[in-house]
Amino acid sequence: MNLINFQLKAIKELLECMEDDSVREIVLKSPTGSGKTIMLTHFMDEYTKEHAKTVFVWLTPGKGDLETQSKDKMDKYIHNAQTKLLSDVMTCGFEENDACFINWEKLTKKGNNALKDSERTNFLEWIEKALNAGLSFKIIIDESHQNFTDKADAIVQLFKTDKIIRCSATPIVDKKAKLIEIAEEDVIAEGLIKKLLVINENFPQTIETDNQTWYLLEHALKKQREIKSVFINKGIEVNPLIIVQLPNNSDALCDSVEEYFATQGINIENETLAIWLSGRHENIGNISANDGKQIAVVMKQAVATGWDCPRAQILVKLRENMDETFEIQTIGRIRRMPEAKHYGNDTLDCCYLYTFDQKFTAGVKAVLNKGALDGKDVFLKNEYKSFTLTKEQRTTVTDLRDPRKALLSIASYFKSTFGLTGNKRENQTRLETAGFVFSDSINTYTQSGNVATLADLKKGELNTVTVKETVNTHKLGRDRHHSIGVIGREIGMEYKYMQTIIGKLFGEKFDYSAKLLSLPTRELYAFIINNVDLLRRNCREAMAVQLLQGVISPDMVSMKEFTLPRVCKFTYDGAGKIQTESVKNVYQGYLLSAEPRSTAEKKFEKYCEKCVSVDWIYKNGDKGDEYLSIVYLDNGNRQKLFYPDYIVSVKGETWIIETKGGFDKAGNSEDIDIFSPKKFEVLKAYLEKYGLKGGFVRFDKNSDELCICTGNYSDDITSESWKLLDEVFHYDI
Repeated sequence: MNLINFQLKAIKELLECMEDDSVREIVLKSPTGSGKTIMLTHFMDEYTKEHAKTVFVWLTPGKGDLETQSKDKMDKYIHNAQTKLLSDVMTCGFEENDACFINWEKLTKKGNNALKDSERTNFLEWIEKALNAGLSFKIIIDESHQNFTDKADAIVQLFKTDKIIRCSATPIVDKKAKLIEIAEEDVIAEGLIKKLLVINENFPQTIETDNQTWYLLEHALKKQREIKSVFINKGIEVNPLIIVQLPNNSDALCDSVEEYFATQGINIENETLAIWLSGRHENIGNISANDGKQIAVVMKQAVATGWDCPRAQILVKLRENMDETFEIQTIGRIRRMPEAKHYGNDTLDCCYLYTFDQKFTAGVKAVLNKGALDGKDVFLKNEYKSFTLTKEQRTTVTDLRDPRKALLSIASYFKSTFGLTGNKRENQTRLETAGFVFSDSINTYTQSGNVATLADLKKGELNTVTVKETVNTHKLGRDRHHSIGVIGREIGMEYKYMQTIIGKLFGEKFDYSAKLLSLPTRELYAFIINNVDLLRRNCREAMAVQLLQGVISPDMVSMKEFTLPRVCKFTYDGAGKIQTESVKNVYQGYLLSAEPRSTAEKKFEKYCEKCVSVDWIYKNGDKGDEYLSIVYLDNGNRQKLFYPDYIVSVKGETWIIETKGGFDKAGNSEDIDIFSPKKFEVLKAYLEKYGLKGGFVRFDKNSDELCICTGNYSDDITSESWKLLDEVFHYDI
């Protein structure tokens, strides 16, 4: 399977921490649904390929059979993975390259046989045998926030490890540990988890009901049927699941839930209702399948850990007095996307919470921040239903990395940077001049000499000693693999592709017409290992070079009519002190407390509301067929879609506006989008093609004004490219 950018970055950081002798504990903070197990299994595979005598021990908490689930996933993701459970270890011990998945509570629980002397070699003796054989244990503690006690820590100490990786969506982070944190925004951007959690959608200000439980279930079921209808219309076989979470000691409440669902034809008998409670498991089989028959499942604490059902999309929360960590884990169960991608439809790309538990709602909002919002449907005003533009959509989707493009980019960069030509002997001389080492041996360095004090040592008066080791391709296979892996991870390229790229550019056994060098196998090994840092840096810089914009052929773009969506799933901050309705917005009931919004978007919306020249304003979506999009190519010749932020009518003329990060008081750019210049040119071409107006709007902190660029794009706020938005929008016609 293809790893995505944030996963590759996390693996890279994990491997770098493993090489850092100053780091013993590593904390991987990974949101639920980000593919934590995928990342860790690929990390273990890469590390064992590069380091001999290694054994990974993956420890899990007791509930949910997590150790078996994790082992099964590694067997699935990593071909020929050498995985074991505790029973396998007790039979044959630890071996090089093992990945052992062990439930730590099976080792710490009273009455357990694993640590007792018996006819078999016990667990402690297997550890001692492994250590005596020179094996090195590396420990992974999964769901590290769950029940990790001093007894569990005592187990970890037995392995005498120098590296411990703790992972959780809600970890407890020690100050001495190295934190690797995966941003929730990155996981959302890649489509693995839902864009937003919508809380109590379309609830009125005052609710009158005879039965609070039935009220919540009614709204949840209505939403489930709406989502299912959208899936059916799109031809997608996903049956969205409602999770009903009960408080403890709630038999009467469980009866009430079952009674309501029975009135709707949802029951145990027809297998549309599942029960997952202590001592009562009904209709649980196949519940995780996207097309599972179950419409709702009633659960208690089991929902929090060790349960993976990506089609779960709606949570009815009837529980009270939960701690914050447990709340986050619970919400994570409805945030996964069923097919690990967004559908470009707000109804499908959001998840939904229905609850009267104020403490729970406040806790969720505090943790998810702008990822958890109040929501309602707002409807398009009649006078804007006839408005149309032309939107562009992709006819082919090629989002995979392009090794061929990377090869061409690296070759081009080396040629231009070092003046390389078709003369390979001359190329070697030029690269040697630039600091590259050419040898048939592996060079390492140490120092020798005498010092009397630490001050003398700091003066650097010792002699540098070069240690040359003759290349043995069999012996140095791991070192070569490690070096290629380091280079590949620097540019987000898988090992197999990076190996081919380096071979084609520098090795004699790889066919490539534009080869830069032609090194025999032994010399290529030495070249890669001796120059790993130089190769890594130059490959990274090669990827950053601005390439020429590719030409989009007509068959790559599909032109369709764009109309303003009749209904908008509007999310807002219900806790905001000011809830002002926008008069200028095309939707009835649109509030200026709309979220999520960037600072620039908030300022622009408020500006338009007050500006007399603005007739109306529409906030465009950022993904989906129903929104205005423009096709462009990135530097890897991949088709991408640009969704401008706003369509605005100014004195009867249509403007398309993109807002970006502003300028600080010193005039420095705060725009983090590296594609801004490219997007600006794409927007400019679109505006010229259809006779429209528009540009990029950014906030200038020095003047405290919004500024607009409509001609030639510049990152210099003092240039003539930037005008005050107020002056431009108040033009005379």
